[in-house]
Amino acid sequence: MTSDETRVLDAAMGCVERFGFSKVTIDDITTASGVSRATIYRLFPGGREVLFEAMRLRELEAFFSRLQSGVAGSPNIEELLTRCIVFSSRELKNDQHLASMLASERGEALANLTVDGVPRIIHVATQFFVPLAEEFVSHETAIQIVDVLVRLVISYFLAPSVRVDFTSEDSVRAFFESFSFLNYLVQQ
Repeated sequence: MTSDETRVLDAAMGCVERFGFSKVTIDDITTASGVSRATIYRLFPGGREVLFEAMRLRELEAFFSRLQSGVAGSPNIEELLTRCIVFSSRELKNDQHLASMLASERGEALANLTVDGVPRIIHVATQFFVPLAEEFVSHETAIQIVDVLVRLVISYFLAPSVRVDFTSEDSVRAFFESFSFLNYLVQQ
């Protein structure tokens, strides 16, 4: 990534935090980044939406990079899955940017976590998670696990349960045991 791309994406993130997705313009990003409008359109052909997609992907890659570092060295598949769920759930719960987006631009934030965002999230999660899981399960099983875990974590984040706390390792382990969930995933 070039320094101009980094400046533009950083500026776009700052503008979104200040104004919200719907109100940010290319002119706002130009002013905040110090990069010309022409350069922004050269870097992100298609303009605003392409730039926002690049910003979302960068944030996802940073998230999953932190997750990958946080769960590396798990001794077995159960521990890997438990650590992934707990890490992801804690990150989502403590993400102040996400909290402010859910408060101020709920529709846009929900779309990025559900219908519009789940395929993107699964795609990036697959790149980071599958190499870790393949130590314990087949490639195809690892891909299936990503699909289920992403949907599960997002669902429990958006609609928390009074019975299951995905920010607690003990709760996640109890969840696995009570539903034979882990056996189902691994045997796919």
